[in-house]
Amino acid sequence: METLERRGRLITIEGVEGAGKTTVAAFLRDSLAKETGREVILTAEPGGEPVANRIRKIVLDSSAPISSKTELFLILASRAQLVSAVIQPALENGTWVISDRFTDSTLAYQGFGRGFDVKWLRGLNDFAAGGLRPDLTILLDVPVEVGLARQGIRDRIGGEALAFHQKVREGFLAIASEESERTVVLDATSELAEVLNRALSACGRLFTPRRANP
Repeated sequence: METLERRGRLITIEGVEGAGKTTVAAFLRDSLAKETGREVILTAEPGGEPVANRIRKIVLDSSAPISSKTELFLILASRAQLVSAVIQPALENGTWVISDRFTDSTLAYQGFGRGFDVKWLRGLNDFAAGGLRPDLTILLDVPVEVGLARQGIRDRIGGEALAFHQKVREGFLAIASEESERTVVLDATSELAEVLNRALSACGRLFTPRRANP
């Protein structure tokens, strides 16, 4: 398998609650390992690393109220740890990384949802992630009512009012429109097989096709 570079690729999966990110991310991990011949790892935010997982418990614990500012900096701290301990070393070793949520979630949830200045958040994202940006982002778009109905027990953020989640969805779509060169928007209300196939097809831009044996 010939690849464009020795460095690994970072693919992020974004979307509102219940969009199907976990399912798509796991499918891509297995499929891209076969397609690229590379090691592919899967991670998720907030969390994905022992220290970051401890932070995740605080962020999502509905029994422990925290301010929006505290939430923001906890998420940024979790990302900084994940990038430095897991993502960046993997990419440097040629491993592909699929992340269930990344910097766009901060812009959508804490920016459009919580009301923090998006431009300011972009600077914080760059600092926390060490300037690392996705090679490809797949946005799974679904009406918030549909996504929330798919969920079982909701965590602290998932339990926010419908209006909050609507702002988050609008934020994701605005980001996708602004950064369309790296973002592919998929209708996550389609049949699962169709969503998975389109997600895999979108990743094709990141590698050269496997050559058939003569």
